[in-house]
Amino acid sequence: MRILVTGAAGFIGSHMAEYLASNGHIVYGLDNFSPYYSEELKQKNKRDLVKSGIHFIAVDLLDDLATILPNDIDVIYHFAAQPGISSNTSFEQYERNNILATQNVLQWSLNLESPLKMFVNISTSSVYGLKATSSEGCLPKPASDYGVTKLAGEQLVLAANRMNKIKACSIRLYSVYGPRERPEKLYTKLIKSIIEEKPFPLFKGSEKHLRSFTYVGDIVDGLARILDCMEVCNGEIINMGNDKAYSTSQGIQYVEEILGKKAIIETFPSRSGDQLKTTANIDKARKILNFEPKMSFKKGLEQQINWYKHTNT
Repeated sequence: MRILVTGAAGFIGSHMAEYLASNGHIVYGLDNFSPYYSEELKQKNKRDLVKSGIHFIAVDLLDDLATILPNDIDVIYHFAAQPGISSNTSFEQYERNNILATQNVLQWSLNLESPLKMFVNISTSSVYGLKATSSEGCLPKPASDYGVTKLAGEQLVLAANRMNKIKACSIRLYSVYGPRERPEKLYTKLIKSIIEEKPFPLFKGSEKHLRSFTYVGDIVDGLARILDCMEVCNGEIINMGNDKAYSTSQGIQYVEEILGKKAIIETFPSRSGDQLKTTANIDKARKILNFEPKMSFKKGLEQQINWYKHTNT
């Protein structure tokens, strides 16, 4: 199939694009190389993608896509977004990249040469709010600008689906980690701090937070399974993550054990909007996609540490 992956130079999108190409699909990777984090890292991901035979297009999703992109795409995996919870990110940035960009991609996809077989919207457990432990049918209660705008983007896609304009589903991901994790995220930042023997910033109380830390390879496997059951997935919201929760302090301990060095913890005031607990309810993913996370938490961290050392030392 001819598959378009937005946010393809990013963390999960790059893994997804590579996997699809390795399985014989014609893949187009899009990214706007936002300065949210180092463009150098994304350019490295891009070089790896191009080596894998992926057609890479540098584009802002608010551009006139009809004049830039091919019009014979079969499936879209929409990863591109303004990520995370940061006081340095304005609401306007979240709105632009999570709502308006999604709407522009969606509108473009409605005018393709042939009807799209599936629009896979990548959403987040943050739409559930401070505690993300429920099934897909519960009422979303986002508690951050990120969660609010990701929910809005998700509903734009699903509204088009409900109006029979497009076949689509939305996948809510839980605390993905692994090689290529963004530099501001927990484990890349922790690994860097320990190796360089520099203080690791930890928000007060966050060491007790519980997370469904999910290895990126398991997520890619689950997302790829949608291609084999698109009719069943059409119109669905599906949680995808690890149904086992670990505390942040346990994750820190694992990294310390693997590296054989202790972290220097520097505590900062608690952060508004941070989720207190996430435990992925993946009953639907198991039923529809036969999804089952396989990578153990500690083994996944070993993989991420090996990647970081290879890339940065």
